[in-house]
This record gives sequence, C-alpha cells and structure tokens, in this order.
Amino acid sequence: MEISFESFLKLNLRIGKIVETKKIVGSRNLIKMTVDFGVEKRSSVAGLLQYYKPEEIIGKKYAFVLNLQRRKFMGIESQCMILAAEDDKGNVVLIKPETDIEVGSRIR
Repeated sequence: MEISFESFLKLNLRIGKIVETKKIVGSRNLIKMTVDFGVEKRSSVAGLLQYYKPEEIIGKKYAFVLNLQRRKFMGIESQCMILAAEDDKGNVVLIKPETDIEVGSRIR
C-alpha cells in the first residue's frame, strides 16, 4: 500500500538518545527506555530483549517515531516507538544515524 507524500510528512521522526533502560518485570521480551529528545524526555517500550541487553543501548542515539498513538504494555505507557529493521532470517537491528547528530534532530 502506498501513502501520499503529505501523509509521510505527518510522521514526526526524530533522533533520540536512550538515557535509561530496564527490563520490564514479568515480561520475557520487553525493555522500557527513557529517551531524551532535547526539549523533552519520553518513555518507550519495545520487544528487544532477545536482540539487545538493556545496558547495551544506554547512551546511544536511534531513530524514533514520536506521533504514534500511545499504547500501554504491561501497564507501562509507550510514548514513542524506536525504529528497527528485520531481515528474513529474523535478525533485528536498531536504526541509528551514521554520524553523530544532535538529539531531537528531525528525520526527513
């Protein structure tokens, strides 16, 4: 399905720096992250434990979607979504900028 360019422009894609992480108690796969976007911090919940240890991603910058509808996972509100790629073999990698850039930078 194709979307219009105007619809794409509605996505608020930004670079965020993960400043805190923890495994969600009672979950096999979920990590709760606190993400700094420069002007604000948001929480994000993602099913990444089988690919990343929580401490591996602290202090690193990744791509996030900020204007998705918020959802709760195991009672914790996710206020943004980290972007990842998955190949046909089930390998998952988080999307990050190739060089350093300021947190909160808009992805266009």
